[in-house]
Amino acid sequence: MINVFYWGPFIDNKIATVKAMYNSALGINEYSKKHKAYIVNSIGEWNFKINDQNSEYFLNQNFNINNYLPKFGFIKSRISYILIFFSCFFQLKKILKKHQPDFFIAHLIVSLPLILFRIFNFKSKLIIRISGKPKLNIFRKFVWKFGSKTIYKVFCPTKETKDILIQKKIFDNEKVFVLNDPVFKLKDFIISKNEKSFDNRFEKNNIIMAGRLTYQKNFELIIDAYENNVDLKNKYKVFILGDGELKSQLKKIIKSKELENHIIFLGHKKNIIKYMKNSKMFISTSLWEDPGFVLIEAALSNLTIISSDCPSGPKEIINENEYGGYLFKNNSLKDLNKKINQFLVEDNNKIFKKKIYIKKKIKKFSVFNHVNLIKKYL
Repeated sequence: MINVFYWGPFIDNKIATVKAMYNSALGINEYSKKHKAYIVNSIGEWNFKINDQNSEYFLNQNFNINNYLPKFGFIKSRISYILIFFSCFFQLKKILKKHQPDFFIAHLIVSLPLILFRIFNFKSKLIIRISGKPKLNIFRKFVWKFGSKTIYKVFCPTKETKDILIQKKIFDNEKVFVLNDPVFKLKDFIISKNEKSFDNRFEKNNIIMAGRLTYQKNFELIIDAYENNVDLKNKYKVFILGDGELKSQLKKIIKSKELENHIIFLGHKKNIIKYMKNSKMFISTSLWEDPGFVLIEAALSNLTIISSDCPSGPKEIINENEYGGYLFKNNSLKDLNKKINQFLVEDNNKIFKKKIYIKKKIKKFSVFNHVNLIKKYL
């Protein structure tokens, strides 16, 4: 049996990378007869997910500091990452020496395994999974280049990210591959879409948005667009699923524009699929994605999609020619309203063709297809 270990300590369990790790590991255990996957629970970050059915797939370290680490804000999160780095140094070294997995896949805080593999001689093959659009600052470039010789493969979620890494010449080109995220299982999707209970503030057949309330998601843009678009205001409300550090700030902006009854925050929802299935359109205003889980879930839910053409991912799903939806210039209020107005008068047949096109595109993001591809790479 080929053992595969997943590692990537996190402080926010609502980020897409958490779902990607979980789906990938459990997908391997479900769809591969030759591989056995385990997730390292380094700081108690996975405690929320472990139950009687999946506990055998977790390697618990009984070092439960996750609840005590600062969570939101740039400075606080960086402090947490530094604490995790140093507190897990010897822990991770011990795991690699003791268990000697055939493959070790690092998703987050990859600087630690890169340094460890460069210093010590482990038998495992190291795989780095790029999670989200990489910000190639001086420190990250140095660490990635420092540990690049010890890397077996680098997995990128999109072709655009792969091209950036190759262009920057950080890793050997032959080590860099595209591995689509395992976003959905059809069985789970069907169960989720059939749930009937909703937040009593939610109204069907409107616009839906989803994501953490952070700078990256750029929700302020939809507020400005809504305020300046009379046709949109007369026809639809906007419901936003998610929580984050900018919630109070965004609510103040909405109140100042007297849009409290038009743009409504529903908070974090465990099941966003049922809300999507009962909405008319999905809008993404993100400044960057890679590739954008909610975009794929919206397509699966048969929604018309309007998205920024941000790096990196939406263009690869919707297509630069907008076969699968509508793309507006990143962070452009004028272009967003132009695309919204285009949708409002669009022929139903054209909208239907966009939905068909994008559904074909997102097949590669199923857990089953992800596992088939990762087995080839391994």
